[in-house]
Amino acid sequence: MIPQVNPSQAVATHVERSVARFMAGVYRWMFAGLVVTAGVALYTASSLAVLQFVYNLRWVFYLATFALVVVLSALAHRLSGFVAGVLFLAYAALTGLIFSFIFVVYELGSVWQAFLLTGGAFLALSIYGTVTKRNLDAWSTFLVMGLIGVVLAGLVQLFWTSPGFSFVVSCACVVVFAGLTAWDTQKLRTWAAMTAMEGREGTAALPVAGALVLYLDFVNLFLALLRLFGRRR
Repeated sequence: MIPQVNPSQAVATHVERSVARFMAGVYRWMFAGLVVTAGVALYTASSLAVLQFVYNLRWVFYLATFALVVVLSALAHRLSGFVAGVLFLAYAALTGLIFSFIFVVYELGSVWQAFLLTGGAFLALSIYGTVTKRNLDAWSTFLVMGLIGVVLAGLVQLFWTSPGFSFVVSCACVVVFAGLTAWDTQKLRTWAAMTAMEGREGTAALPVAGALVLYLDFVNLFLALLRLFGRRR
């Protein structure tokens, strides 16, 4: 007797596997980006000559990272997986150059503590975004407005510094990027599920674009926690 296959169950299984495959790719690329960033930052901080070179060209690196984010975000559907991967790792390396100054400002043990705290928080928030049945789109307005607010506050801090103001901004960043981690995780999973249900095949660059989103959430959450709890030299 030929076993009967429930069409709805087959579709659900296909969608579940597609989402799992997509998210595995997202997390692999994100992890690779974090490894590159940490490696480049540690190497740069260990060499005074390289550190001075990076400091002299810091605005060039800032602009380059911004340009790479725009290209990856806007052209993800058109790029090949290889090109997207190269651009993402280049962005991660440039970020590592900029982050090298963290090891100059903060004690090494303090940096690793903030990194581990960020990793634990990110894992918990990403799991929440995965398993929750609640539609986190309800957070979207608050998170987008909060993101705009912390970006503007960051610009203000370039010209005016205050310990109290910096503390408030760092606390706001923790809240905003914690929420974004859960929301973005759910958004990526929802997008992957919809793509699978509609029978569309996403390009190989899309997991890289998804990795960029979660990478940005991670590093910004890390910076906020480091500013709050890090011990300066």
